Amino acid sequence: MSLSLEQLVNKYPEARVWAFGDSAALADSLVTLVIAGKKVASCGSLQSWKDDEEKPEPGGYSIVLDGASQPRCVIRTTGLFLTRFDRVTAEMAMLEGEDDLSLESWRREHQRFFQHTGTFHPEMELVFETFQLVEVI
Repeated sequence: MSLSLEQLVNKYPEARVWAFGDSAALADSLVTLVIAGKKVASCGSLQSWKDDEEKPEPGGYSIVLDGASQPRCVIRTTGLFLTRFDRVTAEMAMLEGEDDLSLESWRREHQRFFQHTGTFHPEMELVFETFQLVEVI
């Protein structure tokens, strides 16, 4: 039986509720990677992290939505650290589980994303988050 968003919020009362990416298609793609166990990390600009009212914190839960704003899984943050776009390593890119897992594809797709949001700079600071899958909805 699938739990509703309301039931999940009751089960995880402190959880953040959000979707990956900047489009419904990307949200669907990335949450599918999380559920498959291929995506165990994500990153965002330090500025957007500062602007976010609900920040991830180690040990905190997130209810991850798909592109239709339906809950698909629950993850738990295992770590956060600060880095720069130009200092992301191949290992970090692989943890994000996207595309062909290479640093080159990571840079290309993340540059596209950050340019779309108007925040890209090669030396921009990023908050890199690692997480574990807790529950599939």
